[in-house]
Formats: sequence, structure tokens, C-alpha cells
Amino acid sequence: MRIGSKIIITLAGFAAVLCSSSAQAQNRIALKSGDSVELGPVYWVANCRSIMIGLPEVEVLEGPSEVTLAIKEEPVLPRRQNCAAKVPGGTLVATAKDVKEPAEAKLTYRLKYKTKDGDRQRGNIFNLSLFP
Repeated sequence: MRIGSKIIITLAGFAAVLCSSSAQAQNRIALKSGDSVELGPVYWVANCRSIMIGLPEVEVLEGPSEVTLAIKEEPVLPRRQNCAAKVPGGTLVATAKDVKEPAEAKLTYRLKYKTKDGDRQRGNIFNLSLFP
């Protein structure tokens, strides 16, 4: 009986590793030189009301020099919080410029928010495929 439970626990752990690695594969982006892509909405809410003070800062921690990140200011809909109305915020946009040859790279960034409740941070990692 004990051997069987160890096998089940091992298989469950292996399944968790497979699921986590497949979730990372969803963060792949392909960009050609001159292309831009929206990475997602940028906002901070409490009870479906924005508590941001101004726009957040975006900081690239790791990434190719050909890719830049910027926030396009616009009202956004906080879907994860099931809000019905748009709130002040923006959309994070990645732009590839002057790509000379195909490359694979990792893009790691951090968003720094100033909110009524204090400073907050969020980050994410994308795997990039760059093409001329």
C-alpha cells in the first residue's frame, strides 16, 4: 500500500511539472522588425475602482536591445476582477526595431505602480522570436 501511494504522489508531481512548463510556452511572441504587439492591460483596482496614481513605470530587466516596451494610456476593462466598467490605465506594447538577423531571446520586465495603498510591482517573462 505504501509503495502505491508513493507512485501516485510521484506521478502527481510529474503532472504538475508538465502543466507548469506548458503554461510558460503560452508566453511566446514572434516579432518582425518594425512590428508592435500589445502584451496586455495595465491597471490596479480595488472594488472595480482604479487606485493608481498616474501611469506605472515599465522596466526591462532582461531582453534584447531591439525590443522596447511602452505603455499606451487608455481606459481598460479589468476582466480578471469581473468589473463592468473601464478604468484608467493603459496597454503594454512591445516594439521590435532594427532586427538584423533571426534571434531567440527572453524578455523579462517589471511594472512599478504607485497606488493609494502604496507602491506595488508586477512582472512577467516572455520568450521572443525576432525576425528581420
